Amino acid sequence: GDHIGGVEQFKVDFPDAKIIAHEAEAEMLLDARINSSMEIFMRPITVNVDKYVRDKESLKVGNAELTFMHTPGHTKGGLCLYSEKEKLIFTGDTLFSGTWGRTDLPTGSFVEIINSITNKLMTLPDHTIVYPGHGKITMIQDEKNIYLELREKDF
Repeated sequence: GDHIGGVEQFKVDFPDAKIIAHEAEAEMLLDARINSSMEIFMRPITVNVDKYVRDKESLKVGNAELTFMHTPGHTKGGLCLYSEKEKLIFTGDTLFSGTWGRTDLPTGSFVEIINSITNKLMTLPDHTIVYPGHGKITMIQDEKNIYLELREKDF
């Protein structure tokens, strides 16, 4: 819910902008009972997506190319945006500095978020800059010690 509250106004302010989401997020975006908008904004919010994407699809933004990484866990349609050339990743609520995103909301899964982080994000080059959805910027190398230990546990 906290990620979709401003979409209506955003579309008014930037009518040519496109709303992109992973295809697994469709049900949540169209159902206020699942997306928590009532609890957060005291009104139902639904989002009409312009384009649904899948893992490893890419998007050109100016001179940059961003690759969508499906990282379920915070929600089942979680996405990160990775630029190999720029050595950076936008992780939304999947990975923060020193921790991971909530998994106690509808469609969330602790097992999936840990798998997404250990099997996808921690395989990126160490010097990849991480821009999380909340909190301070970090780097993959600074997060590895947390997740390498978790990788060995059987969830």
